[in-house]
Amino acid sequence: MNAAMNDISPANSARVGVDQRNGIVVLTLNRPERRNALGTDTIRALAQALDTAETDQAIGAIVLTGAAPAFCAGSDLKELGPLSVEEMRRHEADTAAVARRIGMLSTPVIAAVEGFALGGGFILAASCDVVVTADNARWHLPEVPNGWLPPWGLGALVARVGPTKARLLTWGAEPIDGTEALRLGVADYAAPAGEALARATALAEKLAALPREAVASTKRFFEPFATLDGERLDHLAGHMFAADCAAPAAKATLQRFVVKS
Repeated sequence: MNAAMNDISPANSARVGVDQRNGIVVLTLNRPERRNALGTDTIRALAQALDTAETDQAIGAIVLTGAAPAFCAGSDLKELGPLSVEEMRRHEADTAAVARRIGMLSTPVIAAVEGFALGGGFILAASCDVVVTADNARWHLPEVPNGWLPPWGLGALVARVGPTKARLLTWGAEPIDGTEALRLGVADYAAPAGEALARATALAEKLAALPREAVASTKRFFEPFATLDGERLDHLAGHMFAADCAAPAAKATLQRFVVKS
């Protein structure tokens, strides 16, 4: 590991593991006891790790994965529980900004999904440039069954699968596996269980071996299509999320996590 990647603070590296090799870096969400949920510390650590990797000339591609048993369970509801609805909205807006940042980097980011990708974890993976899923991975957006619209990242989902399929997935009536995620376009590659990271790493090394300027130019050219006015849509979804939280179904869910009125 070189000096640039060593700039990541010990506190943040505890939340996001960093493994640099062969011109790439593997970033691992590292809260297995909370199923790699996106708490404040994890989001800050991920933002720092992405920015550090982006400025490191030795890195040509980034792989984002999660410590076993899963990629990511989404927002940390235990952390959000004591917050007011407005504080929750602001927290989710901060998470949204990090997910949008992925699309604005010059360096390709590849998600490697094992176990499950739920809620914000689903959307975080879909926000990456390339998605590799284990064929038995569980993908699900449980927000609507809980009573609210997902507060960010739906533009990235629309860019991947189109509005009709994105709407169906957002309703979250039933989960899908990695094979179905590949068929719908949520994922770009599928691998046997336990091999998603190896497949993503091999692809990252191939991208890192390409001319860096051309890879970056390609990403910049397609960025407007991939992000689909993401900041405005996230702002809209965030306010819809807050409004939904005043309805009976959402209140019943939030009560379990002691959200203040």
